[in-house]
Amino acid sequence: MFCVVKSKTIKYVLVVLLATIILAISINGAVSAEVFFGYSTRKVPIYCVDTTEQQVAISFDAAWGADKTKQIVDICKEYNVRATFFLVGFWVDKYADMVKYIDDNGFEIGTHSNTHPDMAKLSTEAIDQELTKCSDLITNITGKKVELFRAPFGSYNNSLLDIAESKGLKTIQWDVDSLDWKGLSAEAITIRVLNGVKNGSIILCHNNSDHIVEALPMILDRLIKKGYKVGAVGDLIYKDNYTIDRTGLQKSTI
Repeated sequence: MFCVVKSKTIKYVLVVLLATIILAISINGAVSAEVFFGYSTRKVPIYCVDTTEQQVAISFDAAWGADKTKQIVDICKEYNVRATFFLVGFWVDKYADMVKYIDDNGFEIGTHSNTHPDMAKLSTEAIDQELTKCSDLITNITGKKVELFRAPFGSYNNSLLDIAESKGLKTIQWDVDSLDWKGLSAEAITIRVLNGVKNGSIILCHNNSDHIVEALPMILDRLIKKGYKVGAVGDLIYKDNYTIDRTGLQKSTI
C-alpha cells in the first residue's frame, strides 16, 4: 500500500523544519547543531585546565585606571606568585611605565583587545586590527611576543577564536569570577574565589577594582595554605597536544 503525500504538505514540513533549524542556530548567537545532530560546531576558549596538580592561575584585566597595579604586583611578589595581566591597548598607551613594571617583575602580559569592544559583533577586519594593534603596543614595550588573549566582556564567536588562533594567541576565559568589579568587600571577593576554585582554575580579577588590594593578600594566603600553587595562566595551560571540551576544560592528549 502506498501513501501519496501532497506537494504542499511536503513544502510545509520543509519550511517548518528550516525555521526550527534557523531558530536553533540563533540561540544565544551560537551554532546549536547539537540540537539536531548530537554535536556542536561552536568553538570554545580555555576556561580551566584538567590537572591533578593543586595548581591555579590568577589574572587581572586592565582597562581603566592604574593606581593599584603596582601594589598588586608587589603583593604577588611577597607571596612568590606570578600572575597574568590582560591589557587593553589604550591602557598600554596611557600607562607604558606600568606595562614595563609588570614585565620587569616577571609577570605575564596578554592582550585584552585594543579598545575593549564586544568583539563578537565586529567584522573580521576589525577583529584583526583589535588584536594586532594591542599586541604590537605590548611587544614594543616588552620586546616579547604576546601569546594570550582575553575577549572583552567574555564575548566570543568562532570567527574571533579563529583569527586569534591564526595570530598565535590562545583565548583565555575563566571559571572563577571574583566579581571584584561590582564593588564587593574584600571578604566577599575572597569567599567567592575560595568557594569556586579547584585544580586547574583560572581566576578573574581586575587591576583597579575597589577592594582588590585588600582582598588579594587574603586570597593568596588562603590558597597557598590550602596547598595550591598560584601562578600565571601560561604556567597552567597546555601549550600543545590538547583538546578543549564544550565546557571550556582544556585536556592534555598525551
